[in-house]
Amino acid sequence: MPKSKRDKKVSLTKTKKKGLERKQNLITEIRKASDNYDRIFVISVDNMRNEKLKEVRQAWVHSRFFFGKNKVMSLALGSSPESEYKEKLHLLSQCLVGNVGLLFTNKTQDEVIEWFSSYSASDYARSGTVAAETVTIAKGPHEKFQHSMEPSLRQLGLPTCLERGIIHLRDDYTVCKQGDKLTPEQARILKLHGHMMAEFKINVEAVWSKDGTFQHLAGGSLSTAKKRKKQKQSSEAASEEEPEEDDDGEDEDEGDSGMDEE
Repeated sequence: MPKSKRDKKVSLTKTKKKGLERKQNLITEIRKASDNYDRIFVISVDNMRNEKLKEVRQAWVHSRFFFGKNKVMSLALGSSPESEYKEKLHLLSQCLVGNVGLLFTNKTQDEVIEWFSSYSASDYARSGTVAAETVTIAKGPHEKFQHSMEPSLRQLGLPTCLERGIIHLRDDYTVCKQGDKLTPEQARILKLHGHMMAEFKINVEAVWSKDGTFQHLAGGSLSTAKKRKKQKQSSEAASEEEPEEDDDGEDEDEGDSGMDEE
């Protein structure tokens, strides 16, 4: 039976989309912070963890952190000399590549670098993380696990069996090798065995001061991200010039950081 044109779905909700409003608020807050603080730092984050970031925020209550879409933060600072909010801020905007954020503070450059260079926190690795070392679990009894977990461990790929209500590993099992990308199962096994392989670390990449000075700082992660972006752009330009061919490969998109400012 054909669908009637009069059969229309009417939404009774009054909820408004907050996407544009949140972006405008982020731009306003970033520009307000640039008026209130002496320095702005671009920071990159290795192995982002919300709980660890909350600890850093609490230690730096005198300052402000912003983690939003890179394009939105770049729009707030200005992406060119004509559109920049303050002198040379467009240079800082060019550093917003990859998983980065902004730190607004009145602390000196040396104080910021010293604090973040000495701060790091260990955590469990997630799937996709490159293994820092080879991990092998020895065969034998594993009494720290309850007997009811044996089917779950076997489902993860461990060669387990139950003997008198105790989980045993029949053979030595290599969870991962150094340099391998961890699968969800490998990451789960490492966590169950209490093996932390990831390190939450914040790197200070660049700084802008209220007197209009800008400086790149030693780090390297941003320069690597920029190289990836340039290589991608050059490859896309080359593919447009070449005649079209059948290609079953998939393109990799490099997205912006999707974390919102608290």
